[in-house]
Amino acid sequence: MTAPGSGGDGLATGGVFDEVVGQRDAISALSAAARNPVHAYLLVGQPGAGVRAAARGFAAALLCPDGGCGVCEACRQALAGTHPDLVAVERTGAAIDVDDARRLRTLALRRPVHAARQVIVAADLHLAERAAPALLKILEEPPATTVFVLSAEDVPPDLATVASRCVEVQFPPVRTEDIAAWLVGRGEDPVRARLVAEGAGGDVERARLLAEDPGYADRLALWRSIPSRLDGHGAVAGALVREVLAATDGALAPLRREHEDALAALEADAAAAGERGLPGRREVLDRQHRRERRWRTEELRTGLGVLARAYRDRLVDALAAPSSPATPSPSSAPEVRPLRPEEAKADEAAVALVTAAAQALRRNAQETLLLESLFVQLGNLGR
Repeated sequence: MTAPGSGGDGLATGGVFDEVVGQRDAISALSAAARNPVHAYLLVGQPGAGVRAAARGFAAALLCPDGGCGVCEACRQALAGTHPDLVAVERTGAAIDVDDARRLRTLALRRPVHAARQVIVAADLHLAERAAPALLKILEEPPATTVFVLSAEDVPPDLATVASRCVEVQFPPVRTEDIAAWLVGRGEDPVRARLVAEGAGGDVERARLLAEDPGYADRLALWRSIPSRLDGHGAVAGALVREVLAATDGALAPLRREHEDALAALEADAAAAGERGLPGRREVLDRQHRRERRWRTEELRTGLGVLARAYRDRLVDALAAPSSPATPSPSSAPEVRPLRPEEAKADEAAVALVTAAAQALRRNAQETLLLESLFVQLGNLGR
């Protein structure tokens, strides 16, 4: 079963879904479902699309006597994660295994304490392929008073049967216009908000951190400068790669500060509770490392997108230039020389090479070698 995805034309508003940016259709589907829920829902979307915030809001709506007013005690507790009938389950390792699935089944058999039902929220279902049979058994024999709110980045083929037992709600990347409007609402300058939104790739969390990054505009300018700096020599390409990777390391600084603050807060809470250390510290660090790795990859992909646009814009500008202007323009803007056919083909090939590199980056951990090879190829085009 599939509910509509996003495609709305603004920010999701109202009650328990206030933290979700855009995604009007998805939020509308969840709001309607909260009034007469079935046993399981699967929220599907990439990080930053609002899935986690929506899952939290939907859980509150399911536990609220009024279907998600956002102001009652049940809503406040659920949004804060302290409602006695809300169970948030995190995987214990790199993937959801059979033991995690068995733990879900045990939790599902509990009776609700205050509300008419209990809600179990579990993320990362896309990492549960080994536990698929156990999960399927749980969803085929659901307890009457338990609602599962599951989430995943995608649905691998091995989990298609598990997904078919849930109402699936899609969360596509958030529209650039929605992210820009959200940033302006947070006090960002409209011009910079648009620039940040275009580089966020539909990821609201990425947009939030980019807005706090003073070096973002400089990194974009660095990527745009690459076509004019490449000359086909490996030494030049290598120097540019080192410059790009150093800038990418700098881009991680806001995220790393956020992770350090979050870890310190967790350790303080553990100490206040009398713990001698932070339980699950290794898992917290692993999650942070995976997020930083994903952030780094997306930062490089954003840069490659800027590079592709630089070649594409140069091609478009040159093709639009008159072949022999009758009167020189008095404008101070530099004259655009029409491209020769071989130059046009070189820029078309450059766009294709950069696009292929961006697609390969998620599969290729050797980012230095990938970028060096790309820059050498780009420098040799049309020579």
